[in-house]
Amino acid sequence: MPAPAEHSTLSQLADDRIIEICLRGERLYGDDFTPEQIARWYVDEEEGYANLGAKDERSYRYHYHAMNRLHGYRHLPAGRRFARALGVGSAYGDEFEPIAKRVDRFTILEPSKQMRRESVYGKPAEWVAPRPSGDMPFASDTFDLITCFAVLHHVPNVTHVVGEIGRVLAPGGFALIHEPVTSMGDWRRPRGGLTKHERGIPPKVLRAAIDGAGLRVVKRTLHTFRPWTVLAAKMGYEVYNVDWVTRVDQMLSLLFAWNTRYHPTNILHRFRPVCEYYVLTK
Repeated sequence: MPAPAEHSTLSQLADDRIIEICLRGERLYGDDFTPEQIARWYVDEEEGYANLGAKDERSYRYHYHAMNRLHGYRHLPAGRRFARALGVGSAYGDEFEPIAKRVDRFTILEPSKQMRRESVYGKPAEWVAPRPSGDMPFASDTFDLITCFAVLHHVPNVTHVVGEIGRVLAPGGFALIHEPVTSMGDWRRPRGGLTKHERGIPPKVLRAAIDGAGLRVVKRTLHTFRPWTVLAAKMGYEVYNVDWVTRVDQMLSLLFAWNTRYHPTNILHRFRPVCEYYVLTK
């Protein structure tokens, strides 16, 4: 009987060493998981966002329209229509509000069975459950517009999922991705307001995945300078739904871009932007 205990100790030690490497931003934890590990992760995260309070549509409110307008939608070609749009992990589809009039049909790839509607801003829409593997159940070159907002850091195999975004995006189409690019704390321990597995994506890992997917960067923006967003929230502002607050955040994020690091180890390290926003094309 001592052998299993010893094996467990050694496995935990190896896992802790891997996590230490990941906390330095050199690797992304989960990106090379086995299918069995990915399946277990998927079960944990399937209703994670819904269970943080988003599943009650009566009280649910989307808080990021100003951010998406500033960093994303305004960089799309003026007047361009999109026949088919895909929202990866888009819950009820609210993130499309600034561009909905220019989209003919929506598809929402969403794991939660609790977050579905009959349409998105009056346009035809269908909700599709993702596969734990990250393979998207769509033909290549299907969508003219894809959004993936703060979703990738909830999945283990980020590189593969970004590759799938590149595969199903039509030539000449656009993909908008924004993600935290800092650790979000040590995910080995419970963290208030976060799901069990979510962790930020190291910038070099995210950029390598984008390049590997055959996507070209139209615009990259740093955002979410936490000292400012916390202060603005305390002043009563809905931070990412107020245009001027979001613009101040953009300015401060640019000013402190020199201080970016994946996992902070002292108070000064926290004075930096923590997210990246990409506008991409194929």
